[in-house]
Amino acid sequence: MSKLFIVPTPIGNLSDMTDRAVETLRESDFILAEDTRHSQKLLNHFDIKKHLISYHKYNEKSRSEEIIAEILEDDKNVALVTDAGTPCISDPGYELVRRAREAGIEVIGLAGASAVTVALSVAGIDTYQFAFYGFLPRKKSELDEALQKIKGNVIKTFVLYESPKRIIGLIETIKGHMPNADMCVCKELTKLHENTFYGTIDSVMEQLNSHEDVERGEYVIVGYNNDYEEKEENSAQVSLHGILFDKLIHKDYSLKEAVSEITEEGLASKNEAYKASLEIKKFIENY
Repeated sequence: MSKLFIVPTPIGNLSDMTDRAVETLRESDFILAEDTRHSQKLLNHFDIKKHLISYHKYNEKSRSEEIIAEILEDDKNVALVTDAGTPCISDPGYELVRRAREAGIEVIGLAGASAVTVALSVAGIDTYQFAFYGFLPRKKSELDEALQKIKGNVIKTFVLYESPKRIIGLIETIKGHMPNADMCVCKELTKLHENTFYGTIDSVMEQLNSHEDVERGEYVIVGYNNDYEEKEENSAQVSLHGILFDKLIHKDYSLKEAVSEITEEGLASKNEAYKASLEIKKFIENY
């Protein structure tokens, strides 16, 4: 039976590549890579000689259909890698996995490196619940809107990605929305020049501004929103039901789609939105 393997690759230190990941890449019929030139260096390091096929966010939808057809026709085993870390986490792969599952192809995920989990593990910030947002919008109005949703999320711990040229500006903007936030900003995780900047948002700003190589490397931000204001339960429940009804009526969503969007927008936790949707479903059935 054909299989699709989701294979994490190191986010910096090549020693983090697992034996299972190397074995899987060697045994796959071909490998899908976000950047074939980048992934070829990884394959060369581990002496893996396999055909690489370009698979990135600009051709993800069109190429997914071709790949699924080839897997089914020739009963092949295929591996998906990204430039660094785990595929599908703010990287291409979702479309391929969805289509593979719909086609009855077995999807197997491997454990391995992820910038999200590494950052959370060293942050010193509550990680029992967290919301991951990836890269936030660049446009000022959209960025402010996104940060307001993060601020209003009942899940107070948030994780973001940011590029080196924009890190100072982003932290300054976060401060405008959440001036009492605690933060751990991680730079170049697992690499030779790894750094973490920890403390209040004011302290982290000072540390970043005094760091001479602040505009080099990639960043993961773990923050804790101390500015969240608890709403009264009854009014929150009423507004949540109202938001769900609005999406059902005006957007013609299913309950599942409405719950998913509310969760993504940070308006409620997944459990809260799901509970409200069950109550609405019961109301509709009895109406």
